[in-house]
This record gives sequence, C-alpha cells and structure tokens, in this order.
Amino acid sequence: MAIRQVRTIGDEILTKECKPVKEMTPRLRQLIDDMLETMYDSGGVGLAAPQVGILKQIVVVDVDDGDQYVLINPEIIFQEGEQTGYEGCLSVPGKYGTVTRPNHVVVRALDVNMEPIQVEGEEFLARALCHECAHLHGQLYVELVEGELVDADTLEDEEE
Repeated sequence: MAIRQVRTIGDEILTKECKPVKEMTPRLRQLIDDMLETMYDSGGVGLAAPQVGILKQIVVVDVDDGDQYVLINPEIIFQEGEQTGYEGCLSVPGKYGTVTRPNHVVVRALDVNMEPIQVEGEEFLARALCHECAHLHGQLYVELVEGELVDADTLEDEEE
C-alpha cells in the first residue's frame, strides 16, 4: 500500500466525469488499498478516485460507524429528507462550508469483488456518500456551499 498525493481544488482532473469500472484488476485492487491508506493518513472519512488522479468510478468511505465501504460504479438510487451542515474535503484543505444534502440515501454499487451491493445511509453517512459520489461527476462541494467558506480554525472556534 502507498499514500497517494491528493489533488486539490484547481486541478482540472477534479472537474472531469469518471469512467465506469468494467472489471477488477490487480492494479485497481492496489488503487483501492492505496485510497484507503491515503484517506486514513489524511484524516478523511471518504475519498474518490479522481482525488488521487484516477478517472474511475471508485469511492471509499469510513465515517467511523464500524463499516468501511468500497463502492465501485456507485449510483444514488433513492434519497429523502434534508440536512444542512458543515462539510469539508481533502481536496479543499483547511476550508469548510455549509451544504444541504439528503438525510437518507440508498446507493447501488459493486463491491471489491464486483458483486452488487446496496448501502443505505442516514445523516453523516448519507452526507459522505453524496459527497464522494459527486466527485465522480466532477463536482466539488464548494459548488453547493451556502454562504462563504470558512477556515478550519474559525469552525473550531465556533464549536467551542
């Protein structure tokens, strides 16, 4: 496993549509392992392949609920409710913004063995799934921010 460089806002690859994965290969398995290691090393809860420079429909998510998700070709097939809260991104370091997302989502995808799975998420998991799936379509959360972006230091001061 290896820690990969996380691409940051301004990098053109973050604005591109990703291609579906047709088959699992040793290189893609390595990519997934690297993405997980990079996400954990960076203190993130999700990471999409374009964030490490690969235009493939792969996301990894771990919001500390005891489950680690590897989603290949994910598609949000159901969403309901609404939640508004601060959101950040490894590709927009040190910044946060208020974003409204669905409160409940169902995602259909393939797992690492290319077997069909469904993941149902509420609250923070729903937010993370929506955020990471958006990366696969070239969308950063900053496009959805209500108001201004704030620095991480400002956010920490507000929470105290």
